[in-house]
Amino acid sequence: MGAQARIHELLAAGPTVSFEFFPPKAEADDAALQQTIKELEPLAPSYVSVTYGAGGSTRERTHKIVADIATGTSLTAMAHLTCAAHTRVELEGIVGRYRDAGIRNILALGGDPPADEGLPAGDLEHALDLVRLVRAAGDFSIGVAAFPEPHPRSPSLEADRFRQAEKLAEADFAVTQLFFEARHYFDLIESLRGLGVDKPVVPGIMPIERLAQIERMVALQGSEFPKWLRRKLEAAGDDPAEVRRVGLAEAARLCRELLDGGAPGLHFYTLNRSHATRDIADLLGL
Repeated sequence: MGAQARIHELLAAGPTVSFEFFPPKAEADDAALQQTIKELEPLAPSYVSVTYGAGGSTRERTHKIVADIATGTSLTAMAHLTCAAHTRVELEGIVGRYRDAGIRNILALGGDPPADEGLPAGDLEHALDLVRLVRAAGDFSIGVAAFPEPHPRSPSLEADRFRQAEKLAEADFAVTQLFFEARHYFDLIESLRGLGVDKPVVPGIMPIERLAQIERMVALQGSEFPKWLRRKLEAAGDDPAEVRRVGLAEAARLCRELLDGGAPGLHFYTLNRSHATRDIADLLGL
């Protein structure tokens, strides 16, 4: 439905609000995702993104969802793409398909090393290599991931910040992994500026609805789950509604602090459900 906007241009125009989805593992869950997209579309997000499975395991589903969003809704779509376990030729083909489908936004990621020993490591070693491949393939708006807390495989905070600055210098913008304290985000921004990079970095927000769920997400990412936040959630006891109320209130508070501090937007990890994101949008008056 019309030409797709480029995300770096949207960011230049003012604060953005965006949502992230993932391709369902089972076709039976496709209807639920489509319903979530339908419920969130009236919020008029600046753009939405669709994740990509390790080793390209969701390659076709990611492409289909992104293309369907671009052609069947009013939304601007961004495709995630990882270089792990892909040859250069494969990546050029994937990017070319997006270009031909009118998709103009790609989040270029390194991706986790393949767990399947039968998969190759891939021709490209780092996300920066993928940024350069996408840049050469067409007029894309290119994003990269950023880590407010150091990447778990980084040898030090300083090395992590240098690598992030290096790839963001050639990309157009970044979207962060989830975090729970604004100080991590602002430290990242200050470090990047100290290294001469001032591209927009959009904070990634994970609405908390269940304690066990967020503990799994934090463990997978290798980031910190603050003790003060755990205590607040545990104080809600066994009442799921109270846990959810506290979690969403804290997410909304974090969002306000980030926006007040100059963050260029908010990127919500929806987990393919709409209710938490809609409730936070209400709390923030979006």
